[in-house]
Amino acid sequence: MLTVNKLIPQARGLANVLVKRAARVELDWDVRQKSRFDATDSLGRTLGVFLPRGTLVRGGDMLVAEDGSMVVVTAARQPVMVVKTCVDHGSPFDLLRAAYHLGNRHVQLELTPDHLKLEPDHVLADMLRQMHLIVTDANAAFEPEGGAYSAGGHAHAHDAHHGHDHGHAHAAPAVAKPHVHGPDCDHGHDHKP
Repeated sequence: MLTVNKLIPQARGLANVLVKRAARVELDWDVRQKSRFDATDSLGRTLGVFLPRGTLVRGGDMLVAEDGSMVVVTAARQPVMVVKTCVDHGSPFDLLRAAYHLGNRHVQLELTPDHLKLEPDHVLADMLRQMHLIVTDANAAFEPEGGAYSAGGHAHAHDAHHGHDHGHAHAAPAVAKPHVHGPDCDHGHDHKP
């Protein structure tokens, strides 16, 4: 067994040639959120991964074994629910509201500008549909937010020194008009795929 005890987030600082030559390991979210696990890489080697507690392993991270060999992590495709706004009468605020309610339930959630991803749960799917959101099943990589204070929770590659003053004024965000659902709203709500 090859012992792995180091992780380089997103293979930062490594030459592309090293990343391309490295063995690969495909892991689903259930495994990548653990700091200790066994896996088999693309060369058939058994890996015993022992990372600091609380470390999250992300797709694109580089695992480094005690012998110096490196293994690139790929986020495996797995069953997920994809949540989007209704194009006919929804707004981006609907996703924000859904993320708030899911966060109150401590649901692990991947956030993007136009959709949310979460692990399948029929009760949550029903709740989201009642909020007039479109919920579909998919097989995709799942990279939920790690939390502001998690040890290995690098959710994305973003330089810490990146400023947000780009020399121009930012327009006030558009405020979506509320959409009232009731007997006189003149459209159906059948959002089932």
